[in-house]
Amino acid sequence: MKFLIVGLLSFLSINACLAQNGVLNDAKDEFDKYSVLKGQKPMETQATTGLNNAKTLIDKAAVHPKTANLPLTYAVKGAVYAELAYRDTIPNTSTPLFVTAEDALKKAKELDTKNENKKIIDNASRVLVQIKLNKGVKDFGAQKYDAAYEEFDYYRNAFPDDTTAIYYTGLAASNAKKYDAAIKNYSKLLSTNFSKKEYLYSDLPALYFKNKDTASALKIISEAVEKYPKNADLSNKEVSYYLMAGKKTEVINKLQKAIENDPKNKVLYYNSGILYTQSKELDKAEAMYKKALEIDPNYYEANLNLGYTLLTPGIEIFNKANKLPGTAAYQKQYKAEIAKAGAQFDLAKPYLLKAVEVNPTSKDALINLKNYYLGKNDMVNATATQKRIEALK
Repeated sequence: MKFLIVGLLSFLSINACLAQNGVLNDAKDEFDKYSVLKGQKPMETQATTGLNNAKTLIDKAAVHPKTANLPLTYAVKGAVYAELAYRDTIPNTSTPLFVTAEDALKKAKELDTKNENKKIIDNASRVLVQIKLNKGVKDFGAQKYDAAYEEFDYYRNAFPDDTTAIYYTGLAASNAKKYDAAIKNYSKLLSTNFSKKEYLYSDLPALYFKNKDTASALKIISEAVEKYPKNADLSNKEVSYYLMAGKKTEVINKLQKAIENDPKNKVLYYNSGILYTQSKELDKAEAMYKKALEIDPNYYEANLNLGYTLLTPGIEIFNKANKLPGTAAYQKQYKAEIAKAGAQFDLAKPYLLKAVEVNPTSKDALINLKNYYLGKNDMVNATATQKRIEALK
């Protein structure tokens, strides 16, 4: 009788353990059903029911001594709660679900030494990352850059080699004025196959300047120009940054040496023109732009900048004339100044027209041309050009 009782107790114990394992397996089965049905509109009700059933069952398995510390329990709990958090659009209720899922998955990874539940854990982790990514995009759009940075950084930590994750994190960091983080992420992207490296090279020097690292700013912009010699924006920024750093002599010497080595390189003359434009030496700027146009008459940027360089003094004369008193005593002076401005405008005209001809959708070129017509009091063409500008929007 004693042996029978002991055997019966053992049998009951085994049955209880099997019953609880059955609850865990049922929870996984319900979650698997949900995974198949989710995203199918006709099956949405059944999917929701399946997820709710999975939650009820996994909550039971998670507190029972026989299954509470099994890797599968934590994996399924993490997966269930991750999906619940994803489907919940209310932050106050979604956040606790997210935290529960995150904690469960962390424990699942620790216990699952044989990687038997790797697929469940990885899929659930991706759901959490997607939640953070979606929230990051939403917060970035709402200009909540600090929050967006934290959310994108979560995404980046999960996928450290994902260039999109690194870029989003760097972009949010830049907008949140976390310059060290922005520089770190952008710099990492330069060593990858990221498709927007020219953008990074354009943005990085400014970040270094904001971070009070002038040496690195100059180094990276010079590297950028060397890698992308046809990128006029980078060339402009190189000149601008060297001037900001008070290194005008260095950049002039750099350009002059480059021209000596490659006298048929239009970009070098153009860059020199930019330098002289920014240092207000307009005569020298004009000469450099014209050198570039001798090599390539259709060089858009050179035509645009030369037109602007010649237009600028005319605008200054024109504005000065219009500030004269409107009395008869000043009429002669006024007419003389307007005539002088008009003559200056006419010097710019061929380059303004050429810039528009080469790039008819350039807003900058059209604005310059409109200003020419306004200065010449040609309201018909000024109005027509304004309509072209508005059509670009």
